[in-house]
Amino acid sequence: MAGSEAPLLRRSSDRQSTDEDESLLTGEHTHKAEQRNWSFYRTIGLATWASLATAAVIILSVLVHNQRASTKPPSLASKRNLVMMVSDGMGPTSLSLTRSYKQYAHGTGWGDKLALDPHLIGQSRTRSTSSLVTDSAAGATAFSCGFKSYNGAIAVLPDHTACGTVLEAAKKAGYMTGLVVTTRITDATPACFASHVNMRSEEDRIAEQLAGYYPLGRVVDLIIGGGRCHFLPNATEGSCRDDGKDVIAMAREKGFNYVGDRAGFDALKQGKDVQLPLLALLADTDIPYEIDRRNEDDVYPSLKEMALTALNALSAATKDSKKGFFLMVEGSRIDHAGHANDPAAQVHEVLSYDDTFAAVVDFVKKDKTQGVVVGTSDHETGGLAVARQLHPTYPEYLWYPGVLTNVSHSAERLGQEYFAHLSSSASSPKSDLTKWVQNLVTTELGIHDASDEEIRLLVEQPDNAPYAFADMVSRRAQTGWSTHGHSAADVNIYASNAADVPALVGNHENTEVGEFLHRYLDVDVEAITRELSAAGPEWETVDAQGVKVGWLGRLPNDGERLDGQDHVDHYKGDYKKHKRCEICGL
Repeated sequence: MAGSEAPLLRRSSDRQSTDEDESLLTGEHTHKAEQRNWSFYRTIGLATWASLATAAVIILSVLVHNQRASTKPPSLASKRNLVMMVSDGMGPTSLSLTRSYKQYAHGTGWGDKLALDPHLIGQSRTRSTSSLVTDSAAGATAFSCGFKSYNGAIAVLPDHTACGTVLEAAKKAGYMTGLVVTTRITDATPACFASHVNMRSEEDRIAEQLAGYYPLGRVVDLIIGGGRCHFLPNATEGSCRDDGKDVIAMAREKGFNYVGDRAGFDALKQGKDVQLPLLALLADTDIPYEIDRRNEDDVYPSLKEMALTALNALSAATKDSKKGFFLMVEGSRIDHAGHANDPAAQVHEVLSYDDTFAAVVDFVKKDKTQGVVVGTSDHETGGLAVARQLHPTYPEYLWYPGVLTNVSHSAERLGQEYFAHLSSSASSPKSDLTKWVQNLVTTELGIHDASDEEIRLLVEQPDNAPYAFADMVSRRAQTGWSTHGHSAADVNIYASNAADVPALVGNHENTEVGEFLHRYLDVDVEAITRELSAAGPEWETVDAQGVKVGWLGRLPNDGERLDGQDHVDHYKGDYKKHKRCEICGL
């Protein structure tokens, strides 16, 4: 091609030279003048186009640069606040479920959003080192330490060495710290920020460490949540400890001020009358599901109340400090509702978390100290789908959120009521029990078309009642679940302002969330890890069986499951958690 193109160019050039020479000699325009003028204007046009293109590139580069600059975090002052919010077990479908429920229940249009929706900035991948499906322990370890670990590990690495956490490093650097949850404060997620054990089931040991009995001493300034049973000696009513240690008394020795009920919580005046450090244990085990708690507001505070109390207290405590605070807030029982496959409990838990997220973001924006809110989930629970095929024929494209508006209580609470009724009417005829169950299903679940088979199974298999109650609702709402455990779905990442957290925009490993927390607070987590590694035999303890173990607790046996099998107590009712509960023998 090059050989054939060259002569054409030369002929064009030769012809142009001949025409120009003729014009100069005669003073007359030749018949080739039009060709010469077209060529001239073409050259000018090409030059103009090139100039415009160059200018466009320059302008585009400036715009891109400005756009990138706008996503960079603002210059950080030495004093700053960070709130980490964890929506335990909340996957993307939980948002679809709750958004549609809210629109139906409130009679709003399709455009009505959750408070979380405008703050969505990315997603997190959740696998642990032991499985593609993580548990809360490994998931929260990724947030607190910035490292992957095995299912069941509480801020411990796969080699069973402790890893320093962002909360511990923040405390060491001069920040005030806090934990607010709706589950037991000794549960996996909060435990991963301020304790270290090889097995998440060692909640008695976690309670002691949260109280300050481990190599770093007391690192948490404010604790609000449930789980009182792990702090009470085993001779005390409501205890679930294996030994006789009074961890509340131990915490007081470390300086904690203790609050144990709603009246004591109210006396804190929404955080305006708090003396830190504070240990507020407001339920024996978990604070009830929001669908149940809303009717017991005089007994248990909401997640929003607890979070705002913590924010007010920590903000006041750091008013004259060079450092701000780090607070972890967990919407804990979204996870339990997923384990229970209970869609009605799920939507109320997500709405409670959504309301709390909005309040926390508003607080941080108004606070005089620079701050940021980062929210994500440790994993998805239940394999939730807002669809369900009820028969072998081609599925209907339908979902009925209205069914959930008729439900008054969680399946867990109805299970507890059922077990209590059985205990008090053991000698009653079966026909009476059938009528009682039918009435419970109608009045509490809003189900008026229960089949004879559904009622028969409830009467004959009471131990399975919580599952059955939840499934009756799910089937009528055509809500699907693939598991009573966790799934490997990616989970959403939220932030108060995307410009403050550019490193988390997009899809990331969950460890990157932890790394961001460390960087934002500018704390030395590795130094904490080294300090923990230096802890010697002086921190060995004796377990309930009198066996001496290291401060990280016993190592798991080969094949022992570590991923939170105690969840069965939550979706069958937490009555089993009380060792001295009158109905535990059922």
